[in-house]
Amino acid sequence: MPFQCSICDEPSTRICVRCTKDACDNHLCERCLKCSDCCECEVALDAAPRRPPVVRAQTAPEADLTPQPEPSAFDEPPPASPTEAE
Repeated sequence: MPFQCSICDEPSTRICVRCTKDACDNHLCERCLKCSDCCECEVALDAAPRRPPVVRAQTAPEADLTPQPEPSAFDEPPPASPTEAE
């Protein structure tokens, strides 16, 4: 059964620790876990719904680390590049 925030009717999965009403993440204080109606913290709650931050890996171009087979005596040498052929 889906629950709805008692303040804005958005989907909610948590309740206020004081009044035990359903509250969405936007209307539940992260510090005291009370809804915006009961919260006494001096931190204002956001007006817009919270979204998880997007974390992107910062990767620098690196050499190809894919394992390469060892050359054997029976392999032909790789073809020369055009700059080496001159």
